[in-house]
Amino acid sequence: MASRLVWYVSYGSNMHAARFACYLAGGTPVGATRGYPGCRDGSPPLDTRALEVPGGIYFATESPVWLGGRAFYDPDLPGVTAARGYLITTAQFADVAAQEMYREPGVDLDLSVVLADGRHALGPGRYETLLRLGEHDGHPALTFTAPWHAADVEHTKPSANYLTMLATGLAEAHGWTAERIADHLARRTPFWTAADIAALIKRP
Repeated sequence: MASRLVWYVSYGSNMHAARFACYLAGGTPVGATRGYPGCRDGSPPLDTRALEVPGGIYFATESPVWLGGRAFYDPDLPGVTAARGYLITTAQFADVAAQEMYREPGVDLDLSVVLADGRHALGPGRYETLLRLGEHDGHPALTFTAPWHAADVEHTKPSANYLTMLATGLAEAHGWTAERIADHLARRTPFWTAADIAALIKRP
């Protein structure tokens, strides 16, 4: 199972390829306040692609890495979410999930439940609920999010650095203009206007 391939669907800061590389090979992303040990297998993704999945993102809790709200995915929200898929091994997926929960990588995940049922809550943690989001080229697409829904938690303000990282990832994956990215993100948080986000994206 550890060598089986899956699409890791990122909808947050890991859409930025250089940041995600730190989860795989280890390192500290630009703008972050902590480093990551990396996966047991630090190889780069075998493929990457732009994806859109049903549902939406919102920002909640307080990230000690970004000093503001972080993105969570709720498949029951209306609309679609722009995301990025990385083709990696199931062992790498397990190690990425561990690092998102500030744990040491090295323990494989049993993906049989999420592959069969589409959802598996591994625990109460903010990124411990696994979701299956279809399949691409014969490989399942998986992501992780919080166990709660968007309406069940207080929404918090994402930091400028965090939004900039998301914006860069959206530009890389989808090739969107700054205006489209700003509008997309502003519709998902009441704390920033599209004009303010566009100014962040365009700043030197």
